[in-house]
Amino acid sequence: MHSCGGWDVNMKKTSGKEQKNSANVLSFERPFYDAQIRKFEAEISKLQALHKETCEMAVRTILRALDHKDHYTYGHSMRVAHYALILGEELGFSPQELYNLELASICHDIGKIGVPDAVLLKPSRLDAEEMKMMQEHPGKSYEIIKEFNFLANVADYVRFHHERIDGTGYPQGLAGEEIPLVSRIILVADTFDAMTSSRPYRKGLTHQAAIDELVKFSGTQFDGALVSLFLQGMEKENQKKRDQFYLQIVNELFNKDAA
Repeated sequence: MHSCGGWDVNMKKTSGKEQKNSANVLSFERPFYDAQIRKFEAEISKLQALHKETCEMAVRTILRALDHKDHYTYGHSMRVAHYALILGEELGFSPQELYNLELASICHDIGKIGVPDAVLLKPSRLDAEEMKMMQEHPGKSYEIIKEFNFLANVADYVRFHHERIDGTGYPQGLAGEEIPLVSRIILVADTFDAMTSSRPYRKGLTHQAAIDELVKFSGTQFDGALVSLFLQGMEKENQKKRDQFYLQIVNELFNKDAA
């Protein structure tokens, strides 16, 4: 008979001895069940860690392909992640939010793998048709990473990193808070690095000149509040006087002034 609160399933009162024996069985089995639960939890944690490691290896593999395609774009992506994390810290992001921000930042230009070399590596300014081809890269980045479960939560951040606050960006012309916060962060970091990096057809701006440009276009191209926080974070970062920065997912040190 199965007992429940001193009554068997046929609604007969069980004896005190039966209740005592039942309690003894339960007290004996509880440590066993607790131990099994801890074992299962440990196994789940191991599997989650292995899954995360495997997915990060996949990301690094894609990034290496980008590096072989265009070393500049690879280095640019790493610096964008660094600048984005500075802004994320100022926003008080949690460790998981910072992780997702780093993930989105290092993946934001992966779609340039699909841009023809004649356009991507052109040593002069792009014409209108070439610019149109270049502007397809956020969508290509989205298409590359959206099928990875590990990256699905950051796919839209990558897709919309060229949207502008005033709605004049691409690919969808989103405006204001329609644009995901992480995408708005990446735009600030992306533009700052692009302006301060030297290219074959122009010399990079000084940090101060780039900052002036961010401030000038706050409220139109950029989220003004994010620009203010970025300047605040950069001031703190400059006080540290470090020549390198570390990225968790790539597990590498990078030189700050590599471009």
